[in-house]
Amino acid sequence: MRSRPLSVGRSDAGCEDRVSEVVAAVIAGARRRAVRDGDQQIDTAHLLHGLLESDPDVREVFPGGPPQVVRLLGYLVQRTIGYGLRWSGTVECAGAARVVGGGMAGWSPAAAAALRAAVHRAASRGASRAGGPDLLAALVRDRECRAMEVLRRAGVTVEPLVTALAGEKCQQSPG
Repeated sequence: MRSRPLSVGRSDAGCEDRVSEVVAAVIAGARRRAVRDGDQQIDTAHLLHGLLESDPDVREVFPGGPPQVVRLLGYLVQRTIGYGLRWSGTVECAGAARVVGGGMAGWSPAAAAALRAAVHRAASRGASRAGGPDLLAALVRDRECRAMEVLRRAGVTVEPLVTALAGEKCQQSPG
C-alpha cells in the first residue's frame, strides 16, 4: 500500500523563517525528496541528505573528511532502493517525547524537534538564522533519529563530530 502524499505547504513559518538561505534550500530539497520517495513526512535522514549535498560548512565538520561524506551520501542515496525501505509508511518518532507544543504538518516529530533545536542553537550564539551546522548539531543530539542511524551505519564516530560542532558553534558569526 502506498503512503499518503506529503503536504508540500510550509509547515511552521515561525521556524522555517528563522533559517539561513542554505537551510531553506535543504528544507526544500528534503520536502521534494520526501514527496518523490512517497514518504508521508520530512524526516531527519531527508534533512541530513540535504545538508550533506548543499552545505560545505557541514561537509567540513566531519572528522573523516570527504571520504566519510561520500560514504554517508552513498547510504542516503540507497534509501529508495533498499536501505531505509523499512521506514516506508512509518512515522519517525525519535525525539518526539521532547517536542514541546504542537507538531509541524508534513514533518516527523524528530525532524520538527531538530529544526526547533537548530533555531534555538542559533539564537543562543546571537544569530537570527539557523545555519547548516546548527541543524546538524540538532540532528546528532537525538541519538535515536534516522539521521543518527545513517551516521552509525556509515561508520561515523559521533563524539568527534559533536566536538567539532561545539567548536564550530564558537566560530560562527552571528547573523
